[in-house]
Amino acid sequence: MDGFTLRAMSDGDRAEVAEVIYGSINAWYNRHGMPDIFRGGPSVTEIFYDVYNAIEPGCTVVAENDRTGRLMGSCFYHPREHHVSLGIMTVHPNHFGRGVGSSLLEHIIEFTEQNGFSSLRLTQSALNLDSFSLYNKAGFVPRYAYQDMLIEVPGEGVDVSTARDADVRQATGADVDAMAGLEREVSGISRCEDYRYCVENALDIWSVAVCENSGGSLDGWMISCGHTAMNMLGPCVARDEETAAALIRDGLNRYPGRTPVFLVPMEKSDLVQRMYSWGARNCEMHFCQVRGDWQPFDGVNMPSFLPETG
Repeated sequence: MDGFTLRAMSDGDRAEVAEVIYGSINAWYNRHGMPDIFRGGPSVTEIFYDVYNAIEPGCTVVAENDRTGRLMGSCFYHPREHHVSLGIMTVHPNHFGRGVGSSLLEHIIEFTEQNGFSSLRLTQSALNLDSFSLYNKAGFVPRYAYQDMLIEVPGEGVDVSTARDADVRQATGADVDAMAGLEREVSGISRCEDYRYCVENALDIWSVAVCENSGGSLDGWMISCGHTAMNMLGPCVARDEETAAALIRDGLNRYPGRTPVFLVPMEKSDLVQRMYSWGARNCEMHFCQVRGDWQPFDGVNMPSFLPETG
């Protein structure tokens, strides 16, 4: 059995990492009777390298086959102010069950502990019991549950309304500090570099909206992604469900003719039922997994996968 060595990801790995991500994720879903998640060929998943390399260069790791030099797995991670988020971690289908995933995870755990971060966080599929076991054995605790929902947006947009539609506007760089402050209140974390990166939108795939109250303070914000490989609403933070609904409505109408996915907290039953009334369908479930400090959410927290949400 070939051994492997962990090393930092380089620019030259971009295409091969994309192939591992594309093949690994699709293979897992296919083996469990579900269709491909990614379509269009491995080049579409190069977006993961592009985004992480832009926000936090160097925070990527690969497992290289000692005999062939080919990549057996990869993982992105993202240190923030107080915590580290573990992004997409994949193992090539030919090497499932070889200990690659556990070695990548151990590497990120060591980074988190050695650098004094209070927690390591990830958003993990509730359908994948192998990965659930991997994280659970490593000390992660499932703290929050989400149902993945999707809506087929008509070409003319969704014909729905909320009480706060008029309070939603496009975000600017001047909103970044307020976005961070709101997320600290609601979720106990903040990610200023993420907000700023998405507002600047150098790749022309991001949309950022805020919901502002009459006093000029923010009650919520939503980042959404329109990339081919990841048409998704979120991350989103809101003080209440009505604000979250207004931000979801705005996000959906940014993608007419497409089918965005978004993760709604299971415990927010009024918001869940409203999404059903808008035509939403369930497609998966996810857990917020935390290893270390945890502050219960005080409001609505909707995670995403690019950039990943802690």
